[in-house]
Amino acid sequence: MILDPIDIRLLAALQENAMLTAQELGALLNLSASQAGRRRQRLEAQGIIRGYGARIDAQMAGLTVQAFVQVQMASHAPQAARSFATMATHQREIISVWTLTGEADYMLQVYCSDLSALNRLIQQVLLPHEAVARVQSKIVMAELKSGAPLAL
Repeated sequence: MILDPIDIRLLAALQENAMLTAQELGALLNLSASQAGRRRQRLEAQGIIRGYGARIDAQMAGLTVQAFVQVQMASHAPQAARSFATMATHQREIISVWTLTGEADYMLQVYCSDLSALNRLIQQVLLPHEAVARVQSKIVMAELKSGAPLAL
């Protein structure tokens, strides 16, 4: 997919404020509201815009512990990987999962209400999984930058 300069400006504007109306987008892009709306719909249909959502302050929502958890697998068999992925995607505390190169096979970003909840996630969910060999957690002390827009 090739993005033209107007598409890039539209995406940058929506990253800053996803609630912009077609009329507001049109004014920013020097387009009519209908042209801006059609461009946004095309980018959504093509999957470039994957969705919209509210950015919630985790601390204010009672999720006071953020951590990154590295998982090293005991088995790399396809069934073990599928089983782990299914388990990880169904745990509400785990908000992001990445596969990695290097010593750890997965990196999980988690938010928990407190340290006891993080401990339960690690001790009762992750470590007992048959494909998991090792878990190492890194608790976030302070978040300096989060959810920044992509550099388009």
